[in-house]
Amino acid sequence: MAKDINLSSLLLLLCFTTLTEALWLTIPSKGTKCMSEEIQTHVVVLADYYVVADDVQGHQLQTISAKVTSPYGNNLHQNENVTHGQFAFTTTETGNYVACFWVDNKHQEGGGETTISLEWKTGIHAKDWDSVARKDKIEGVELELRKLEGAVEAIRDNLIYLKNR
Repeated sequence: MAKDINLSSLLLLLCFTTLTEALWLTIPSKGTKCMSEEIQTHVVVLADYYVVADDVQGHQLQTISAKVTSPYGNNLHQNENVTHGQFAFTTTETGNYVACFWVDNKHQEGGGETTISLEWKTGIHAKDWDSVARKDKIEGVELELRKLEGAVEAIRDNLIYLKNR
């Protein structure tokens, strides 16, 4: 019975967490702000990031640099002196993938903190469900069931990974 309750709770939680929301990071004028996520191999990762305009009437947006590395230190993405960017990759190593952001202080005035928005999607959340719906000519409840099926498969794979670990 306890397994049924846990599975039901997990599926209910999954239904409410299928929407992706952005994470806002405040980057100090000097220093780096990083976020990491432990990800298994063969998982698709998509991310978009941009500098959030904080009442900059008449001023240019502060530029940032971004770098994403794999658990073994391989450089997966690097972008400098930008106000927005995106990256996508499929993981080849299991472990913590790290995305770091810092403010470009060269040729910039100011010196205050900079806020960025980061939308980081992995696995089933990175799947393009609109193209799945068009390809398979499905809609409504059937599409939602396909999403849930994919989420359940991802949970099962994660549980197997944790069990083996």
